[in-house]
Amino acid sequence: MGRLWQIFQTVLGIIFRHPITGTTIIPILPNGQIVLVRRFDTGQWGLPGGIIDWGEDVSTAAHRELKEETGLTLIKIRRLVGVYSAPDRDPRIHSISILIEADVEGRFEVQDTLEVTEIKAFSLDELPLGNLSHDHEQQLTDYLQGTTVLA
Repeated sequence: MGRLWQIFQTVLGIIFRHPITGTTIIPILPNGQIVLVRRFDTGQWGLPGGIIDWGEDVSTAAHRELKEETGLTLIKIRRLVGVYSAPDRDPRIHSISILIEADVEGRFEVQDTLEVTEIKAFSLDELPLGNLSHDHEQQLTDYLQGTTVLA
């Protein structure tokens, strides 16, 4: 019985004491605009993305999350922009976000109405910098500067 309890505690520790991994997407429309979503929980603009489900790889999760939050189709991943792992980057949980830049197309359609209230495309000079959700301000700044970041 003692060994079983040890295994149970180990499994709980793995589940609840390790960061959650997700992906965030910088969606680029054919006209060069960047797509952001307005979050339901904070009312702030942010990049689409979310948690990688069990059995998914990063690319599959990015395709799924983009479709759920924007209705858009991910055509091509351009590059890895960075990996963001600061414990306070997400106010809800300790999460690690893998940020990618991607070519996207399609029509805007919020499919996940529990997370997203609005979708909008912004030109580079119209981006609502200054009050983005989570650490998306830093992520977009790093992207715009052309850097690849491990933070």
